[in-house]
Amino acid sequence: MAERSTAAVDVADNSGDDPLTAQADTAATDGVAEERKTAEEPSGAPEQKAVERKNGEQPSLAPPELHSGHKLARRYRLEECVTRLDGFSSWRAVDEKLRRAVGVHLLPADHPRARSVLAAARSAALLGDPRFVQVLDAVEENDLVYVVHEWLPDATELTALLADGPLQAHEAYQLVSQLSQAMAAAHREGLAHLRLTPSAVLRSSTGQYRIRGLAVNAALRGITADRPQRTDTEAIGALLYAALTQRWPYESDAYGLSGLPKGVGLIPPDQVRAGVHRGLSEIAMRALANDGATASRQEPPCTTPDELAKAVAAMPRVKPPEPEFPAPAEYQRTTYQQGTYGRPQPRPVVTQPVPAPPAPLESRTGKALKWAVGALLIAALGLGSWQIADRLLKPEPKDETPVVQPTVDEKPAPPKPVTIQSADDFDPFSDDGRESPADVPKAHDGDPSTYWQTMEYRGYSKFGNLKDGVGLVLDLGQEQEVDSVDVSFLGQTSVELRTAAPGASSAPTSLDGFATQAKDSGSQVTLKPSKPVTTRYVLVWLTDLPASETGHFRGKVTEVKVMG
Repeated sequence: MAERSTAAVDVADNSGDDPLTAQADTAATDGVAEERKTAEEPSGAPEQKAVERKNGEQPSLAPPELHSGHKLARRYRLEECVTRLDGFSSWRAVDEKLRRAVGVHLLPADHPRARSVLAAARSAALLGDPRFVQVLDAVEENDLVYVVHEWLPDATELTALLADGPLQAHEAYQLVSQLSQAMAAAHREGLAHLRLTPSAVLRSSTGQYRIRGLAVNAALRGITADRPQRTDTEAIGALLYAALTQRWPYESDAYGLSGLPKGVGLIPPDQVRAGVHRGLSEIAMRALANDGATASRQEPPCTTPDELAKAVAAMPRVKPPEPEFPAPAEYQRTTYQQGTYGRPQPRPVVTQPVPAPPAPLESRTGKALKWAVGALLIAALGLGSWQIADRLLKPEPKDETPVVQPTVDEKPAPPKPVTIQSADDFDPFSDDGRESPADVPKAHDGDPSTYWQTMEYRGYSKFGNLKDGVGLVLDLGQEQEVDSVDVSFLGQTSVELRTAAPGASSAPTSLDGFATQAKDSGSQVTLKPSKPVTTRYVLVWLTDLPASETGHFRGKVTEVKVMG
C-alpha cells in the first residue's frame, strides 16, 4: 500500500499523453513527481481500437493563465496547478463557502471542446451515484469554462495499489464487482467513461472503489466510441487482469505495469501467475476481446457492463482470507515448577499389619440388641400388611370433581410490516428546509444498496454544531399501530423515533410536533416504544453522524421498515 495518496490527481493525469508544459511532469496531489510517458499508453489497448478524436481536432489553445489565489465565482480559491495539458488545466482548490478541498478543470470558453465538457459535466452531476467522484458544479463565466468536482485525499489510486503487487482474490473480486455494477448503472443513464484506466479508479479507506472522470474525462480529451459499452467492459476486464497478475494484458507496457511477452497473444491470468483464482481469471477473459471475439473458450463474452456484473454475481462469492495467528509454543512444566527440584524422591513405606477389631454385636449386650430390633421389624411388617389389605378390599369413592381442561395461553400475533405510502426529508433548522430530497425514496425502496444521505458537515459529528439533527418523515397513509421501526445505516449513527399525535391530518412542520418514543445508536437499529403507538406520521430523527470518506460527517440511511 502506498504510504501517500494520489487520489486527488485530476483526469488530465490519467490520459497517458505527453503534457504540453513542464508542470505536468512535476505536479501531483502529494507533491511527488508523476511522469506520464507516451510509451506507457498500450498500443493494443481496447480504447485505442474503439475511440477516435472528434474531427481530428488538436487544439492549439494555451491553458488559461491563472495563478494560485485566484477565485472563481468568489468561492473557489485556486491553490495548486496539478496539470496543464491539451488546452486545459486542472487545479486543487478550496471551496471557501463549504470549507472543503475540491478539484477544478479550467479551459477557455472558445476551446473547441468547451461545449461538450459542459454538457458531459452536467450530465454526470445528475447521476448522483456515490460510486463515482461527484461533479459539484459546471459553469461558464468570464470567458472561462470550469468544472468543479470532489477531492478525495484519503483514497488511493489503483495504480499505487498495483505497484505493491497483485491484489488478493477477495480484493480483486470486490474490484470487478463494484466497477461493473457502477458502470452498468451509468450506461443505463446514457453515460460512458471511455478512459477507465488504473489511475481513474480509487479505493477509499473503507474499501469502497470509486470511479472518477465519468463522461468528463472523455470530453476533455475529445474521445468518442462507436460501442461505448464494449469499450468500458473491456477496460474493466483489463483492470481485473492487472489486479490478478500485476501485468497489463497487452504487449506494450502501460500505467507502470509490464505488458505480456510479444507474440504469445492474450493468455489467461492463471497461466501468467501461479495461484490466481480460476473463476476470476475466467471473468477477466470473458470481458477482454481478441478482434471482437471472446478470449474465453468456455463461456460467451461479456460485451456490456451489465452482462459482466451478472456474470460476477453468478460465480461463487470469493470470501476474504482468514486471519493468520501464530501457533503458541508448546508449554512444558519443568521439575522445578512441579516442586520436586532438589528434593529426594519419596521411597515406598512398609506398613505393619493392624489386627482387626472384634465384631461390635458379638458381645452379650449386642445379642440382646439384635433380638429387640428383630421384634420391632416383625411388628412393623404385620401392621403394614394389615393396612394394605384393608385398602385393597375397601371400594374407592367416586371422584365427582369436574375435570378442568388446561388452557393454552394465546400468544400475541407477531408484528407485521406496515406499508410506507410516502416519505419526505425533514430539516426544520435550515433556510430551505430540505436535505437531499431526491434521494428520499431510496430509504424505503427495499434495496439495501441504495440510500438517502444527509449533507456533509465539517468539524463535529453533531451536524457541525449547526443544527440539532435532520430526518425522514414517513407517511403511513392512515393511522396505524406502530410496534417498532427498523433502521439500517452506513456507519454508527445515533437516531430517535418520534411520532405525530393521533388524529393529525398532516405532518407537523416543527420538531416539537413529534413526540419522542425511543432512541438508540448503531448501524442496525430497532427503535421500539414502551408500548405500541397509533399514528400516521413517523419521524426518523438523526442526531449524531458517522465520519464520511472525506474525513467529515454524513449520515446514510439504507433502509427503513415500520412494523405494526
